[in-house]
Amino acid sequence: MLFDQISEDIKEAMKAHDKVRLDTLRNVKKVFLEAKTAPGANDTLEDTTAIKLLQKLAKQGKESAKIFTDQNRSDLAESELAQVAVIEQYLPKALSETEIEDIVKQIIASTGASSIKDMGRVMGMASKQMAGQADGSTISAIVKRLLA
Repeated sequence: MLFDQISEDIKEAMKAHDKVRLDTLRNVKKVFLEAKTAPGANDTLEDTTAIKLLQKLAKQGKESAKIFTDQNRSDLAESELAQVAVIEQYLPKALSETEIEDIVKQIIASTGASSIKDMGRVMGMASKQMAGQADGSTISAIVKRLLA
């Protein structure tokens, strides 16, 4: 499980005196623990949920880095991006735009979607099929382009 992997990697980061990795993984574990102890979670954390949490953390880190860059705080931006790099090591390999487009074309063909009115149905299937491997906004842009 991803939760156990993070715990083991925290120990490794401590032994290696890797401060960035250690701080990042401790933050990830804190988020995982909060999710495990949330009402209705039954003290479990499925890998699919853990991946969604990691994606959220990575996205937040990238957004923070962009804000820091806009404010000419490159030192803080670099720190955020270093943490994002650690988090991304635990995420599944992202699909390229070409791969996303191929999958969307298959979904459009299988559903018989022909216009932008069918976007909701195509998006639902595409988001489910590519969960954790593609950003929703990228999928949306490709679906719009192919159905227009």
